[in-house]
Amino acid sequence: MLISAIILGLMGSLHCIGMCGPIAFMLPVDRSNNLKKLLQVSIYHFGRLLSYALIGLVFGLLGKGLYIFGMQQKLSIGVGLLMILLVLIPAKALNSYSLSKPVYGVISKVKNRLGQELKKKTPDTFLTIGFLNGFLPCGLVYMALFGAIAMGSAWEGSLYMMLFGLGTVPLMTSAIYFSGFLKGTLRHRVQKLIPAFVVVIGLFFILRGMGLGIPYISPEPVQDVVTAEIECHD
Repeated sequence: MLISAIILGLMGSLHCIGMCGPIAFMLPVDRSNNLKKLLQVSIYHFGRLLSYALIGLVFGLLGKGLYIFGMQQKLSIGVGLLMILLVLIPAKALNSYSLSKPVYGVISKVKNRLGQELKKKTPDTFLTIGFLNGFLPCGLVYMALFGAIAMGSAWEGSLYMMLFGLGTVPLMTSAIYFSGFLKGTLRHRVQKLIPAFVVVIGLFFILRGMGLGIPYISPEPVQDVVTAEIECHD
């Protein structure tokens, strides 16, 4: 299931460019020195991956709590159904119940801090911008968080989010180097494929929760077997 994180990141990159592209375009990189520019962009991505890993750790812990109560399979099925449901619900209906409303105050502070950091050019600026960037609300990030919860483990949830972030790196880097990358018809066509891939990933989570005995896709649930050794004495 960890592979689904990379796929979600790769397919969601176009959405990320739409949401975070302006930040990437405004990065105060040194355009006169290609090596220094590459280092600055790498630090920016490291900051994003770090924030994703921390968020995944928290939500992975939440999933672990549910796992302890024997809800791992139901959780996986629930996450898959939720992913598919969010794709099928009309966008207008989702916008009226924005998932980011409860944290608007925090988001506003993050955006203000980002604005301040974008005006600087110190080495730590790129790490800070990337780290703050990872906390901005995004529909694809929400999907990845569902996956992190379904992992049922803190470190696997962290790894899931980090792999999601790695999947976004190629196109986000292209956006920094080539501002006109994937504009127009091609971008529109690829964006149309994103919901289909989310549905496929949702189906994989459902299959995983069903425990059909299919290796790597739907393994049988692990059950603890307790054996007792009885000694017989004459």
